[in-house]
Amino acid sequence: MSKKKKSSGRPHQSFYAKHEAMILGGLSIVLIIGAWQACWAAGLISPLFFSSPTAIVKQFRYLLVEGTLLSDMKYSGTNFVLGFGLAAITGIISGVLIGWYRPLRMFCDPFLNALYATPRIAMVPLIIIWFGIGIWSKVFIVFLSAFFPVLINTVGGVRALDRDLLRAAKAYCASDWQVFTTLAIPGSVPFILTGIRQGVALGLIGVVVGEMVGSSEGIGFMVVYGGQTFNTDTLFVGIVVIAFFGILLTWTAERLERRFSRWRPER
Repeated sequence: MSKKKKSSGRPHQSFYAKHEAMILGGLSIVLIIGAWQACWAAGLISPLFFSSPTAIVKQFRYLLVEGTLLSDMKYSGTNFVLGFGLAAITGIISGVLIGWYRPLRMFCDPFLNALYATPRIAMVPLIIIWFGIGIWSKVFIVFLSAFFPVLINTVGGVRALDRDLLRAAKAYCASDWQVFTTLAIPGSVPFILTGIRQGVALGLIGVVVGEMVGSSEGIGFMVVYGGQTFNTDTLFVGIVVIAFFGILLTWTAERLERRFSRWRPER
């Protein structure tokens, strides 16, 4: 008697269906770059106002081997890591406390709403006055850009906790620490990761803005310098580097968010 293979119950996916987003996204990039290069080769693009993919690659190699690209990337990376790390830590801790304690939330709401609604770029001159033109002014701009998304989403996560679970925990005489570690933190993780994903994007904007004003190094300075000297190849190298790391960091944050999305409380 022949044995029948047990079906796993999951429909078999083709290679295309499994990697559809990556294939279509990669195809769009190839088509756009190909059309861009074709327009450049046909003389439809002025080198004074734009660049070409081949010229950008050539300038990237030159800046990487003989220029300051590596040191600029290191400087910008240091600004981002320090600023975003401080924003994530303080935003999560503050968000849990503000979301958990109602009087504290009511006390802080006017200041948080005012600061959150104020464009951070308007505070850049004041930040430079406070911290000077060194690294810490850039770090603080990144911190200020990434802090509020993390804070607001963490507060929302704590406030969205199932009140029946909280009452049940209190009924079993659970301490505040036990409630924090077993309910508040795990239940808020999806919201926290959403805030971190948003903070990554805004933190990268903060890096560029901070280095565009009062800086002599970094990727943001490279973009400004390329624009001021009409060196569009260098300008586009800076833009491509920022875009690459933005895509990489956002993709990583989205993967983490999807991984922990099953922890999101159901309404």
